[in-house]
Amino acid sequence: MAENIASGETELEAVAAVAMQMVIHAGDARNLVMEALDAAGESDYDLVTAKLAEAQEELRQAHIFQTEIVQAEAAGKKYQYSLLFTHAQDTVMTICSELNMAKKMIALYKKTDERFAKLESRIGSE
Repeated sequence: MAENIASGETELEAVAAVAMQMVIHAGDARNLVMEALDAAGESDYDLVTAKLAEAQEELRQAHIFQTEIVQAEAAGKKYQYSLLFTHAQDTVMTICSELNMAKKMIALYKKTDERFAKLESRIGSE
């Protein structure tokens, strides 16, 4: 963010730029979570694992941007209130929750697939 201020942007514009990065990364994470859920519906658990890892990395990137502002403020830097930054924080938190819920749902998909496979193998051997 410091380079944004140095390039002539106002502090509020710099915070807005950080907020937009947070929203972009969180949005990308949301798309990846949905792709992971779709892959779980197709029982493609290798793809599920890859998509969830990508989603986690996108959220990590969003969190890095958020932490930059939060740590500066905790160190005494005063920022003007930004609705966009508040929205970005809310978006990141929401997608974190969605990721956690998706992980639980995918575990249920996997357990159900395993149970069906056992039943099918039992029925096939009769």
